[in-house]
Parts: sequence; structure tokens; C-alpha cells
Amino acid sequence: MRYGVNYASAAAGILDVTGFHFVERIPFSYQIKNFENTLVNLIKNLSAPVVKEAIPQCIFFVGMGNNDYLNNYIMPAVYFSQDQYSPQKFAELLVHQYKAQLLKLYDLGARKFIISGIGQMGCIPSMLAETSGGGCSETVNEMVHPFNSKLRTMIIKLNKDLAGAHLIFLDMEYMFKDIFKNHKAYGFSVIDRGCCGLGKNQGEVTCLPFEIPCANRDEYLFWDAYHPTSAVNLLLGRMAFYNDANYSYPINIQHLALI
Repeated sequence: MRYGVNYASAAAGILDVTGFHFVERIPFSYQIKNFENTLVNLIKNLSAPVVKEAIPQCIFFVGMGNNDYLNNYIMPAVYFSQDQYSPQKFAELLVHQYKAQLLKLYDLGARKFIISGIGQMGCIPSMLAETSGGGCSETVNEMVHPFNSKLRTMIIKLNKDLAGAHLIFLDMEYMFKDIFKNHKAYGFSVIDRGCCGLGKNQGEVTCLPFEIPCANRDEYLFWDAYHPTSAVNLLLGRMAFYNDANYSYPINIQHLALI
């Protein structure tokens, strides 16, 4: 645990109710409780002064929100969120809860944060499979945009309000727009279907056990119905680590690591 812990849980969201149809998942609020347990264990093994000094130097990557849309807001057959909230109001609900969760991490000693926005969700294979022309669902992209906008604003305010805190906003929406627009220059030739999946755009059924994936996965933007390939993730990582404020605001990850 001294070298890092991954608290991620598939289908988990900012909202505890997100992803409940999958049953087994750990929402972000419970992930924070797991971090509290980690601190207890570290203090037992390393002492409280050592942990108190070390935690502010740790980098906390938080990438939440995707499932609050994919496995909540845009699943009207399972959830009533769209009936209860406009896209603007739903984004406000998420960011309000998100802020409280990040403040909890701050109270536990976290000071360096990388907060990821949501990419072009309307362009993932599962969404492409639902559109009549096979193109991106601009309706979904427009639903998600308010969250990114409000999240960036919230991060700017927290940077001003929280003593000693350094929060970075990763603009995944902008990054994916860049990759889609310039995919050939980045080495990608297939941007409209998954490498492993079934049905239209290989996005109607996600990658299943024993299914044979594409042979040239590094040329694909998407691995399955929902997730980017490793090649895209590496590209996103380089963009966020080295590049300018178009991708990472107000500083890049390289600068954060040096603070």
C-alpha cells in the first residue's frame, strides 16, 4: 500500500445508486471509506507522523461520472433520472455530490488531485450502435457536456478555496475531440467500432470470454463497446502528463508531480 492503491470498481458512480443493476460494485463514497481503512493500516505499520507527512505528497487520480450517465441517466428502462432531472440539473446534482466527496478526501489529507472529465460518450461503439446512421449520438454528447463544464468550474473554485490543494482538470472531452479529428495522425484507422464485441459497430454486445478480438488492436480507438484501447490510454496519458492547458488545467501532471 505504500506504493499506491487502486480503489476503482466497475460500474461505480458518484451517486451510490449508479450501477445498482450490476449488484456488485463499490460507489465512490465507499471507495473513500476504503481509503480511510488504508490510512488506519498504514498508521499501524508506519506511524501517524510518517503517514501525515506522506499523504499530501501522493497524487490522487479520480475519474468518476462516466457510469452516472452510462449506467444511470441514459438507461431510462432501469432508472428514472431523466424524468427527474434535466441534463443541467443532473450535472448539478453530480458535481454537488462530487465536491462533497473530494472535500472528504481533502479532510483525510489529500492535496494533489487529478480529476478526469468525461469524453465523447456519444461516440463510443455502444452509442454508435443505437444511432440510425451509425454516427455519434450528439444527444448524448450534449447531455454530458454540462457535467464537464460544471466540473471544471468547481475545480477552479476549490483551487482558490482549499489551502495547499492542487487540483487538475483533465479535459477528456477536448482530448477525444482532438483524437477523433486527427486519428490518422495519431496512428488510428478504425474509430467507429470496437476491437472486440458483437453486433452493429461491435457495440451491441461487449467483449465476451473466448471471443476473438481484432488482430490490429493498436489501430482501433475502442477496445470494446465502452472502453478505449491501451494505445488510446497511453496517448491520453502522454497528453495529460506533458501537454498544455488545452488538455490539463491549470497545469499538467508533470508539473503537479514536482510540487
